[in-house]
Amino acid sequence: MRPEPKKIGMLTPSSNTVLEPICSAMTANLKNITCHYGRFEVTKISLEQDALSQFDFEPMLKAAELLAHAEVDVIAWNGTSGGWLGFEVDQELCRKITERTGIPATTSMLAQMEAFQANDVKTLHLVTPYISPINELIAEQYLKHGGIRTIQQKGLGQTVNRSFSQVTDERIEEMIKDVAVDQADGISIVCTNFPAVTKADYYEEKYGFILYDTITVLLWQCMRMMGEDPSSINGWGKIFDVKQTVLND
Repeated sequence: MRPEPKKIGMLTPSSNTVLEPICSAMTANLKNITCHYGRFEVTKISLEQDALSQFDFEPMLKAAELLAHAEVDVIAWNGTSGGWLGFEVDQELCRKITERTGIPATTSMLAQMEAFQANDVKTLHLVTPYISPINELIAEQYLKHGGIRTIQQKGLGQTVNRSFSQVTDERIEEMIKDVAVDQADGISIVCTNFPAVTKADYYEEKYGFILYDTITVLLWQCMRMMGEDPSSINGWGKIFDVKQTVLND
């Protein structure tokens, strides 16, 4: 049989145009890792009921089942809904995915918490395109599950998921610059349709903070779950630096 690389299956919001090209670019030079994507409907990010119901388990589980047909090694929800629904919801989703497919699972928000723990993060700044109430809920989850205090937070007040990908580099840098005036252990970038990570090295060097972007932390954790070395990825921020990501086993 022809040898195959290890495969990451990613559940993707239907209106997301950022995470797929970025994850594919991050793994493009790796001969032993490939990314595969399955979509389900997500078009709006708010606390209204029609937006919350987008994250009901069944559509996500059906998409996970289709990814399982490709015999992927891990299934990852490349989205941040656990930040306002609760990390317990993400944990239950992972349990159900594994129960239905037999494949280990994780999410962007759970991966982020793992990265915080691995790097002893106790304080951070939060940057998102979301509305303020969602940012507040994310900060509450950080405090509840990791004892992590959010020092500064910035959002754009947007709710249309498609619009997040269209935020300019200049606007993203303004947000990072605004929060970077205060000391913290890192900057959390929450939203997998928000293109901050395309300039991660630049932002980290200029402002002196490690970026914990929800796209990069997910790939970081997926590689660890498959027994692969995240430091083989270069040019996408210090999260992949082996010195910054000591395993917490």
